Formats: sequence, C-alpha cells, structure tokens
Amino acid sequence: TGHVVNTFREGAFVGCYFYIYEGYREAFSNIFGNAPLAVPMAGGLAGASSWFFSFPLDCIRAGVQGRDLTDTAKRGAIRVFKDLLRTRGVLGFYAGVAPSIARAFLVSGSRFSAYEGALYLARGGRDVDSIAESFEMDRLSRRSTH
Repeated sequence: TGHVVNTFREGAFVGCYFYIYEGYREAFSNIFGNAPLAVPMAGGLAGASSWFFSFPLDCIRAGVQGRDLTDTAKRGAIRVFKDLLRTRGVLGFYAGVAPSIARAFLVSGSRFSAYEGALYLARGGRDVDSIAESFEMDRLSRRSTH
C-alpha cells in the first residue's frame, strides 16, 4: 500500500523542514535583522529544500500505490526503485519536481509567516528576546532588593 515508504518520506521531509527553517531563519535574522521577508523566505526555502530532498521517496511511494491491481507481480518499494532507476535513470526520481517545489515555496513561506505571527500575538506583541530581557530584568531587580 505504500505506507512504509510514505512514513519514511514524511519523516525525512519533516526532519529537514524544521531543521532547515530554523537554520535559514537564524541566518536571515543575523543578516537582515527583523526584515519582514526573513521569515517567509526562510519558510519558503525550507519547504522547497525539503521537497527536493524527499521527492525521490515520493516517486517510489507513487509507484507502489499506483500499481495496476490486475498485475499479480508484487511491486514493493525496492522493486519500484530498481524499475525507476533502470527505465528513467536518476532523473526519474525527480520527474515533476519543479511544480512541487514552487508550490512548497509559496505554501511554506505563508505557513511559517502565520506561525511566527501567531507566536508574536500569543506573546503579547513581544518577540522572544524582549521577553527574555524582561525576565532577566525582573530576576536582577529581585536579587538587588533582597
């Protein structure tokens, strides 16, 4: 049914997705400060990079799930991998990747913008650094009064 290969694909995608997002967000914040495009660019690049990395597994999953049910030959993930490599070469694992990457860039950029915006609102309109600074100031003021 493709469940196993899909689980591996999801794991690879999600691991890359958040790791790459955090790295790009940190880098863009260091380079551009609080520029409004830092978060959507980091999110977009994370989505595009993660799809590029996990797309071969998606092609294998589609090959397993899209088999002809009247065909009695078992088409597991390893067989689909070998067939794809034999018939299309390495580029066969990236057939149709461009539209997926374009969509992932747009969707992930907006998704992480919404996520970071919701965090900002949940923090009462303050970023993490200002919250940490206020906690530190409170801690120091309590220490000096005792």
